[in-house]
Amino acid sequence: MQEHIKRRALDIGNYIIESSCTVRQTAQVFGVSKSTVHKDVTERLPLINSRLSSQVKHILESNKAERHIRGGEATKKKYMQNEE
Repeated sequence: MQEHIKRRALDIGNYIIESSCTVRQTAQVFGVSKSTVHKDVTERLPLINSRLSSQVKHILESNKAERHIRGGEATKKKYMQNEE
């Protein structure tokens, strides 16, 4: 694995832990695709730092469990704006 990819995977993992951001938000901050973020944290990070990987996995599972709530709030906000 190339050094800049290792560094990016570690940076992404640390960012997710510090901010509890979603994959989409993290991808936007780092200027990469969601697929890249997902691959970095699920495939590359466990090879580099398993402890960090397990912490990130916990946060991503929490985000996944809550995503239907965020989607509902976004839809509600959309329709509230259309009424105005």
